[in-house]
This record gives sequence, C-alpha cells and structure tokens, in this order.
Amino acid sequence: MTEAGADIVVVGAGMTGAACAYYAARAGLTVTVVDRAGVASGTTGAGEGNILLSDKAPGPELSLALHSAELWDELGEALGKAQIELENKGGLVVAASATELNALKAFAERQRAAGVDARYVASHELPSYEPHLASHLAGAMHYPQDMQVQPMLAAAHLLRTAGVTVLTGTRVVDFVRDAAGAIRGVRTDRALLSTRAVVNAAGVWAGEVAAAAGAELPVLPRRGFVLVTQPLPALVRHKVYAADYVANVERSTADLQISPVVEGTRAGTILIGSSREHVGFNPTMSLRAIRKLAAGAIGLFPILGGVSAIRAYRGFRPYSPDHLPTIGADPTVPGLYHAAGHEGAGIGLAPATGHAIAALLTGSCPHVDLRPFAPERHYVHL
Repeated sequence: MTEAGADIVVVGAGMTGAACAYYAARAGLTVTVVDRAGVASGTTGAGEGNILLSDKAPGPELSLALHSAELWDELGEALGKAQIELENKGGLVVAASATELNALKAFAERQRAAGVDARYVASHELPSYEPHLASHLAGAMHYPQDMQVQPMLAAAHLLRTAGVTVLTGTRVVDFVRDAAGAIRGVRTDRALLSTRAVVNAAGVWAGEVAAAAGAELPVLPRRGFVLVTQPLPALVRHKVYAADYVANVERSTADLQISPVVEGTRAGTILIGSSREHVGFNPTMSLRAIRKLAAGAIGLFPILGGVSAIRAYRGFRPYSPDHLPTIGADPTVPGLYHAAGHEGAGIGLAPATGHAIAALLTGSCPHVDLRPFAPERHYVHL
C-alpha cells in the first residue's frame, strides 16, 4: 500500500524528531513523522528533561546549547511554559573539596568567556540556595540559565502545534532510491511513503535506520537509571549535581559510572540520577546502580536518608563515541539527514538541532556551525 507522502519524513517521535518536524513545518515543508512505538516512547520518555549549559565545556556542543537555550525560551512562549512544565530553575554544581572547587572555578571562567552565566557560591552561602544541602561542601557554581522541561509533554505539544502527520506503531524497514541513489521513499511495515528527504532522528535506533539506507552512523545505547522519591514538600530548588558529573559524561568506559544529580518536580517527587554504563539494550534493573544513586543523593542531601523511593526506571541514551551528536546531510545517501547521537543532552539540544536541520532542508544557512557535527566524520575512507 502507498500512502500520500510528504516533503520530509522524520523517523523518530522523540524530542529531537519532534523539534525537526516543528521547525521544518514552520519553514513551509509538509512533514510526516513515523515511530516504531509512540510519541516520546524511547529515550525522551525516560529522561529528566534537562536543558543544561552548566555541564558543557566551550566548543561546538556549548554553541549548540546556547542557541537551544534561546529557542527553549521562545518555545516556552509559543507552547506555554505551564503546558510543557518549562522551569527556569537554574543549576547548582557543588564541590566536595577545595581541589574540586578550584577546578569548577577554572571551568566556569572558560564558560563565561563563551557566553555562559556562571556565578560562584561560597560554602557559607549554600544554605540560601539549598537549605538542605550537606554542610561539608566546599562551595559551588550557580548557573541561572539551566532549565528543566517535562520532555513527553514538550514533544507532544511540538508535534501538535506543528500540525504534522504522525504515524505511531510504524517501523521503517527499507528506503526507496532512484537510479542516482537519492531517496525517493520510505518503506514501513505498513505502507510506502513517498518523500524527497528523510531525517533520521531515531535515537538509540538511529544506527539501525542509517544501515537500512546504506549509511554509517555509530550510535550505541548507554543505559541509565533514575530513582524517584515519594511526593514531598519542596526540598530541592535547583538541579543540583556533583562536580564529577561532567567528567562522567565525557568518559567512554563500559563500567558503571555514578555521579549524584538531584532535582525536584512540580509533582513534589524528587528525581535522582545519574548512572551510565555500556550494556547494550539489557533492560535488567541493576540493584547496584540504584543503591549507588541513593547513596550519592543522601551524600548531597542527608535529609533524603529518611525518604522513601517509590520507583526506579531505566532508559538508553543514544551514545556517540566522540561525544558529539551527528547533525547534517549524509555524504553517501542523497536525501538522508541525521539528527542523532546526543546522548543525555538530547532534550536540551533538540530545538537547535531541529532548527539547523530545517535550515539545511530549505537551503538556508544554519545558525550554528555544523561542521563539528557533520556525518562525514564517521566515514574515515572519504
């Protein structure tokens, strides 16, 4: 069966796919979004909704994040901040020792030069930011630009506002290409969709989608867990995390990496992360990881020692070996564009990614230099 096609087919209805669809539609293109399950059913639905500048060193990813932060402010106005639970709560990165604090200060100084608002908080000032923080901490850096959003709501509202066609429960199985190798359609397990371009925003399955088109994309799943407490009176005001969080994000080791990250939600629950490990798509709940998450959170907020956890859940981050997402046109398959591999930063970086993809699709100049994110870097033989 052949269904009516669209200018663009976006594969993946998570946050990145939704942003690509939204900005492409705003640019005047007709868009169909397909997803093997449902809207925000993958990494997006298992995330905490982080929109962070605080964890990014000066460079390509920070440039993308700064643009995304501006776009998130615009989306908050367009979609309604309350509708997507967009909060300008700010981030607080805490140091346990003088050595850690000096490293934080040096890191923040470099970030300031790149346009990030980073403010030093002395140890005696910490109670005014977070009254329940542990008393032994040496100090912190406060990042007022850090935000949080409810990612499932955000993805759904973006797609709804864009007015695009969304086909859920639909798996991509093949691509139709013309004699020159250019994409002319997407074959799903339900129908053939005609199109002139495909955006691969399939998250942890982006490598599989790329391979179906005859392209290369090294995106792997990196498992993580989140612990959720019982609903409480507001105990945590900011997104609070330990200084070693940034280092753990950048590590490529397969071993379990734990760095405490604690934040509250509008529902009153507290979300506790973060863990990272390379175990493929192994869905098994790890008691070791959960215990370490709990211990790390209590180390930051001793009051949590008397609080009950009501559940834990896991997700898989789309990991790229060089820790940069892939954004742009595939050099070997005309009509194929990639928007994948953001790992744990996908929610925050999605608007800038979608904005850039829409620019490429319409022949405009992207706001951010995309050369560091180019798919060409994965083709060593080119």
